[in-house]
Amino acid sequence: MGMITRKPTLEKISPEFGSSIFVRRHENYTFQEEVKPFWHFHPEIELIYVNKGKGKRHIGNHLSYFNNSQLLLIGPNLPHNGFTDRLTINGSQTLIQFKPDFLGTHFFNIPEMERINNLFERSKKGILFGVKTKKKLGDKIERFAKKEGFKKILVLLEILHTLAKAEDYTLLNADGFAFETEAQDSAKIDIIFKHVNQNFTEHISLDEIADKVSMTVPAFCRYFKKVTGKTFTKFVNEYRVVHATKLLSESQISITDVCYECGFNNFSHFNKVFKEVTGKSASKYRGEVKRIIHN
Repeated sequence: MGMITRKPTLEKISPEFGSSIFVRRHENYTFQEEVKPFWHFHPEIELIYVNKGKGKRHIGNHLSYFNNSQLLLIGPNLPHNGFTDRLTINGSQTLIQFKPDFLGTHFFNIPEMERINNLFERSKKGILFGVKTKKKLGDKIERFAKKEGFKKILVLLEILHTLAKAEDYTLLNADGFAFETEAQDSAKIDIIFKHVNQNFTEHISLDEIADKVSMTVPAFCRYFKKVTGKTFTKFVNEYRVVHATKLLSESQISITDVCYECGFNNFSHFNKVFKEVTGKSASKYRGEVKRIIHN
């Protein structure tokens, strides 16, 4: 399944009449067109709780896979893909979206809201919460869709307060993805990502990729580094490693085959890059993945 299926689309979100918060709950996915993941961004903050699902997290320049469940908070205008895919069976997803100023411009600036304000700031990088917080809030988030009016606001504040106090979280996009760029930039990034996604199993030369966005190689290298904070080669290698982690956890093929399947043509180089990106060797990763996957 492609990493990006189309240009990051500005998604217009309309809450129901009389409400400032948009809530949607899907159960037992059959995966028709309407829930097909796509690459998009919006000014709303988004809280996602997937219960008993599998899928791919693609937030800014972070890409990883999850199995079982996840609780995420994604800040305004951070491009992301949908979170469940055809692997999701008997799962449910609850989505809560609201603008950072849905209670007025200054509401979250008061001293009592300082923690939540900090949470919103962190959410710009995309936050993944741990098992403890998931267990604490899962049911409450799933029941949220049934709340109405004043009660809805109160419960959302309670949820945000618990998230703000939580210590078991990871920032997904910690190395930054400067996406506060011009519209034409997002179109360029889309072309680059799409090309990498379709050709990462082969060698991708700088000439070839620069040509795709009608730039000279030096201009392309400067541009890519400025927008993503990393070199193009590093980005491609990271993408290959992400694909390798998927193969290591979902298939039985040998580690040598994984290496070549992901576009690396040298086994020791693959091992070196894999360790740089994940912090462990491919064999250690495969050994640990069964334990990690059920967190």
